[in-house]
Amino acid sequence: MSFAAEDLSMFGRDPWWLILIKVVFCFAFLMLTVLISIVMERKVVGWMQLRIGPNRHGPWGMLQSLADGVKLMLKEDVTVKGADKMVYVLAPIVAAIPAFMAVAVIPFGPAGNEISVFGHRTTMQLTDLPIAVLYILATASVGIYGIVLAGWSSGSTYPLLGGLRSCAQMISYEIAMGLSFAAVFLYSGSMSTSQIVASQQDRWYAVLLPVSFLIYIVSMIGETNRAPFDMPESEGDLVGGFNTEYSSIKFALFMLAEYINMVTVSMVAVTLFLGGWRAPWPISTFWAGANHGWWPLLWFLGKVVTSLFVFIWVRGTLPRVRYDQFMKLGWKVLIPISMVWLMLVATVRALRNENYDYQDIVLYVGGAVITLLLLSFVVDVFRDREAVRAAAAEEEAPEPAFDPMAGGFPVPPLPGQSLPPVPRRRSRQERELIVSGGPDTVSDGKEADGV
Repeated sequence: MSFAAEDLSMFGRDPWWLILIKVVFCFAFLMLTVLISIVMERKVVGWMQLRIGPNRHGPWGMLQSLADGVKLMLKEDVTVKGADKMVYVLAPIVAAIPAFMAVAVIPFGPAGNEISVFGHRTTMQLTDLPIAVLYILATASVGIYGIVLAGWSSGSTYPLLGGLRSCAQMISYEIAMGLSFAAVFLYSGSMSTSQIVASQQDRWYAVLLPVSFLIYIVSMIGETNRAPFDMPESEGDLVGGFNTEYSSIKFALFMLAEYINMVTVSMVAVTLFLGGWRAPWPISTFWAGANHGWWPLLWFLGKVVTSLFVFIWVRGTLPRVRYDQFMKLGWKVLIPISMVWLMLVATVRALRNENYDYQDIVLYVGGAVITLLLLSFVVDVFRDREAVRAAAAEEEAPEPAFDPMAGGFPVPPLPGQSLPPVPRRRSRQERELIVSGGPDTVSDGKEADGV
């Protein structure tokens, strides 16, 4: 597999004015998609929760996101007194600018010169690189530093915790995301986005590599800090997270970066797994011109909107998970499954390169999978036996003594300890009437009269 042999000669030949038009188009496409996705999110979640949703600004409330943006611009810009002023101002910019950069290598149409712009034939892509997917990963990694720096520079505890959570979240889920990309590289033989789309002519990689596709879907939700993985800004325990001390235009930049990242990872999912700009299967079978001209832009946009709907659907359906559950999913589930799946895909590709028959490949790979399942079953059986023995030993062991006033302060019981019985008040029948003399009050009165 050689990446140097790729033919990317059709890129880099546009005049400067056409490059400028493409840059403006990419910027306008992202901004317009962000405005649509914000209204779409509020409308769809309102529909799922049997609410009306925005219906005041514009027809059917379609200008609600534009009104929110204008409102944020006009709000008072507050700067925290104890903040590091330079980093505090630069952090929103660092978070927003890399979000725009990944779209430069996303193909909106065929790599051939199939469209004409003012009489000049060009590709429906700003540029392409032999390592375009690595460029996308690099820009996504840089953007997360804006969140980390925002939490640190605010000079407050809760934003700092939100920034640290973002850093851990980035490390955890970008590993699984990169491993899901590696399976695509093995099948397509390229890291170029245009070549990856071209290699999906017969079948989308979401069908050929379903495990990689599902892992990427989970990873992209965690990467963009969206529910149920919105740990860096969880209002329940962080008040607002890394952006607690921000307002006005700086706060708007953080929100803009989040929604642009949503659009970016959706476009990457469409490019790598859903056939890119190619028409869906039923249409491409009976319409030869579906993948030519300006039509690919329509198919690409439809797939991106569908991916954004999945984001909104997940947010309106699933509750936020605990942070330990979130990290366990990344390190103990997604990464091991990604590595095993990558080894399986590499084995299949190596056998096919050696011209093995398809039935032999299925036999070898199926035998290896069954062997691994049997080994894991045996390990689980012995692990359960050890767990049962340990539980029985704990039950037979004497209960450790518990001092509720250890050190002079009331302390809760440790695991395996129990509170001492609480003294109860005696029942009414067991109590005695205490009087000054004998038990008979009448005789007390007589004695008093005699005296």
